[in-house]
Amino acid sequence: MGPKEMGQRRQFLAVLASACGLTPLILWLAGSPPVETMAETFPVQKSDEEWRRELTADQYQVLRHHATERPFTSPLNHEKRDGTFQCAGCGRPLFDADTKFESGTGWPSFWRPLDRAVGTRVDRSLLMVRIEVHCADCGGHLGHVFDDGPAPTGMRYCMNGAALKFAPKQA
Repeated sequence: MGPKEMGQRRQFLAVLASACGLTPLILWLAGSPPVETMAETFPVQKSDEEWRRELTADQYQVLRHHATERPFTSPLNHEKRDGTFQCAGCGRPLFDADTKFESGTGWPSFWRPLDRAVGTRVDRSLLMVRIEVHCADCGGHLGHVFDDGPAPTGMRYCMNGAALKFAPKQA
């Protein structure tokens, strides 16, 4: 979804909230963009055209436009081999297979990323406040992190399978 569509959606939601007498919601919607984009620069820089050429349509929508794949559609949900889950955009290793767990959500979930592999920012889309997770190298949207995961971290990194690729451990 592009900036124009995001603005139209926010405007529609503000009008709807106003009609329902939800002034605090209007102020919240007007106060910040859906995903707070800090003035971040990433080591991997490509033009939009380069991203379009290199990624599948689903990968492009998820990684570059914060889309979410439908639950239970990724073959990576069933991946059980030893190895590493990498960013589908730039190849950066993100999660060790040992940290993957079955969350029942329909998306590949992990309890911890590799050191300095991901970054986070506030996501205020869909009338919620969540923590968005992105690749530290290319800034690609991966998914969201929640505090309802298993021990030892208690975190659930709920990732879009379209944003990932799997590299099996070499024997």
